[in-house]
Amino acid sequence: MGLTPGTLWSLLGYPGGPPGLESFAIVEASTEGTMTVEAVRLTISGKDVPATLLRPRAAGPRPALLYAHAHGNAPGIGRAELLSGRPALLSPYGPALVEAGFAVLCLDMPGFGDRQKDGPESALAKAALWRGRTLLGQMLSELSGGLDFLCRDPGIDATRLATLGISMGATHAYWLAALDPRVRACAHLCAFAEIAPLIDSGAHDLHGPYMTVPGLLTEGDMGDVAALIAPRPQLVCSGADDPLTPPEALTPALSRLRAAYAACLGALSILTEPGSGHAETRAMRDAVLSFLRHALA
Repeated sequence: MGLTPGTLWSLLGYPGGPPGLESFAIVEASTEGTMTVEAVRLTISGKDVPATLLRPRAAGPRPALLYAHAHGNAPGIGRAELLSGRPALLSPYGPALVEAGFAVLCLDMPGFGDRQKDGPESALAKAALWRGRTLLGQMLSELSGGLDFLCRDPGIDATRLATLGISMGATHAYWLAALDPRVRACAHLCAFAEIAPLIDSGAHDLHGPYMTVPGLLTEGDMGDVAALIAPRPQLVCSGADDPLTPPEALTPALSRLRAAYAACLGALSILTEPGSGHAETRAMRDAVLSFLRHALA
């Protein structure tokens, strides 16, 4: 098995890669304490994709995070997670990341936040498959457009970009890092596991329909995807009691990852929290902030 970004894009239904960002507009900007909050409208594949950009008020250029929001069976949250948080998080990541000196961009994914009018996740996933594509592919294509936007912003240091997310956002974070070399570092929480063992136990059905990639298991598994990030820095956080990352699926995924990073001393960080489920812990938050400060220094 030898996965490549090109193979993954083809499996996702985007042979040749994503179409890229067509245009963008800053719809509104405001100041909240020491940060600015910008409402952004991206145009990708002819679709309007609403996004929120946070940045420190102090002059840049700044390192930046593409923050991928979670699922949580709460489609109404979407990118609002950045400033309002969600139950699986200790607190919203946006203010903490800005305080640490980072700019942060978060996009509403199809069917989430202000894009619920596009239709429910199941309908979007089925429609994509009928058209020879995948909903995960559309999501990652749009997130790639988010990277395009960050790279065009003069207040952003395009050489210091990272991805971050929990749950569905974690899957987006490490897949995008695997697909796009512009991502210098990746931190992901509460999602990393091999799919084949999850299918054997039936636990794969805990994931939403978005997370379906026809044919992936004939080429590799999630560990192979995340391995494509090496030698770039990567942080993997998991709860030992999380039903989405049980030992029989987490252990082989981590083994593949450790093998990929065998020659990359210090680039791979792994935190598995005993007694923790599908939620961020204080140790995870501390590890994420420390990792990002070091990786984007």
